[in-house]
Amino acid sequence: MRPCKSVPIPKRAQNICLLLAALGLRLAGTNCPAQIDPIDRHLLEVGYDQPLAGHGPQAIYAYYYYNSPELFGPDVALRVAVAPAYLDSEIGFKHLLSPSTDVGIGVSGGVYGDNYYEVRRGNFIKTESFNGDGGGASVGIYQLIDPGVLIPLNLVARGGIHYSTYRDTAGTSPDFKLPRNQADAFTLVGLRLAGIQPTLYPDLALELSAWAERQWHFDNGMYGFDNDRNVGPHTDLYWLYLNLDYKLKQSGDKFSFATTAGGSTDADRFSAWRLGGVLPLISEYPLVLPGYYYEELTVTRFVHFYGSYSVPLDQMHRWEFRVEAASARLDYLPGFEQRGHWQTGAGCGISFTPKQKNFQIVLRYGYGFGAIRHGVRGAQSLGILFQYDFNARKKAR
Repeated sequence: MRPCKSVPIPKRAQNICLLLAALGLRLAGTNCPAQIDPIDRHLLEVGYDQPLAGHGPQAIYAYYYYNSPELFGPDVALRVAVAPAYLDSEIGFKHLLSPSTDVGIGVSGGVYGDNYYEVRRGNFIKTESFNGDGGGASVGIYQLIDPGVLIPLNLVARGGIHYSTYRDTAGTSPDFKLPRNQADAFTLVGLRLAGIQPTLYPDLALELSAWAERQWHFDNGMYGFDNDRNVGPHTDLYWLYLNLDYKLKQSGDKFSFATTAGGSTDADRFSAWRLGGVLPLISEYPLVLPGYYYEELTVTRFVHFYGSYSVPLDQMHRWEFRVEAASARLDYLPGFEQRGHWQTGAGCGISFTPKQKNFQIVLRYGYGFGAIRHGVRGAQSLGILFQYDFNARKKAR
């Protein structure tokens, strides 16, 4: 991190500088060359959220995350996320193009990974929902822009292809015409300052990033009831992201704040932004809204705010109580409009982490103030999160 100017600094500004320095030191300690994960990780992640009223899309994930930063020596890394029916992986070649340029080759695929759930105004419409299977490959270039600086700034460029096939569920209407199997291509470019870890509620994290993605849909066309909807030929997505997690050492209190602003052009049902649910590790940038169904809201533009605060309940900091809230200003995709452009949810939870810190379990509750259930606003959900760290004993040693 670049030093602060040598002028008198107010006490609050000094605290901010110290916080950023601590973040920089933690990130520098990983010796992170670019975006390839430099930490040896063996994690089991499980999350589930159950609405207390109505029936929404299935909100669950369970996967094993494996990352080896030195697979065949110091310059080759492997990252694999294995779910029961899906796999996402990338093999990384450090310093392949230059001392500060890494290259990654990714492969993903499986069943149910491309499912589509139709949710309009709080109603999960099974007759218009269907399953999707598929897979693809990608190539990424990760350029470290500021070598030697504590907080790394990376340029990320990635491109790839993806193929999806669709099939009826037990509830899909026989009169509903499925979309044609899709062959897609994409390019993604982003600037990322620092970066968050793929773990549950980290004690320390910082990320500021900006992204732009272009998607091409080669098998676009009409589908639905009497061809009442379509897949567009291309879509542009763009978003800004800011995240900060920090734990106070003396008290053990922990706070988190994140904001995301995103937009799109020529979005359709497949490419529009989807918000809702509370599962924090279901995607790289989860747009959570406690109390809402998973991906309940379909929008073209949004500004999303999230904050949480947790306090320990015992001296060993094994038990914690956590409160959280999220709110978003939305521009809905045509056909998915609701009354009011703001949607807000709040919740709380209790977590337990044993002395060995080899696992963490969280029981949580959420309330969606604007979620529509049976024509009435207000919805509740209960959920559980679980993380097991197979490297905990190694870290303790």
